[in-house]
Amino acid sequence: MKGILAHLISWVFLPLLMPTYGILLAMYIPSNPKDLTHASLYMLLPDLKMRLILLFFLFSAVAPGLSFLALHQKKVISTIDIENQRERNIPLLVMMAYSLVLFLLFFVKAPKSVLPIAFYALPLSGVLVTGVFMGINRWIKISLHAGGAGILVGFLFAFFLEQHTFETWILPAAIFASGLTISARLFLNKHRPIEVYTGWTLAVLITFFTHYFYGQCI
Repeated sequence: MKGILAHLISWVFLPLLMPTYGILLAMYIPSNPKDLTHASLYMLLPDLKMRLILLFFLFSAVAPGLSFLALHQKKVISTIDIENQRERNIPLLVMMAYSLVLFLLFFVKAPKSVLPIAFYALPLSGVLVTGVFMGINRWIKISLHAGGAGILVGFLFAFFLEQHTFETWILPAAIFASGLTISARLFLNKHRPIEVYTGWTLAVLITFFTHYFYGQCI
């Protein structure tokens, strides 16, 4: 039973889904930004919200997921969840490429931060996190699940600091979800502690500071 629950948690909190979870929480939970010159995620028109979510989900989850299936069919990777450390660079490069395309799409089509900062900074965070993970993967099989959970927490923490009002339970809930994800990966013997804790910590820091400095630079 515990094994089934651990597998379920691993699928619910897939790394490819975590950025979309963050965007959904920021879009649909009431918030009030401190800087009124920046567009508010919560106040976007419903139709625009749906289009942006669909675009974000397509590039951050669907397209990489289909690419992983193609890589598995061509035997570039032996398993869909990329358990083999030596096989991870190409999937990480795929994730980086889609994150970069999404960032450039928003940056070019909606320049000068017409959209809320999250639509630029979150894909850019994905580029940086996957790049760092590719480097570290030479030495340890750093946890992508923990990295995805860290991206969620880092984004929500940065978003929280930008708001006058935001539901305070969101951050503890995201940290709790991170704990569940990390515990599940350890229980399933997919990673060593250093691999999950390093992945989560780096993803939190990279995502938070990417949002912070992107907001300062615009």
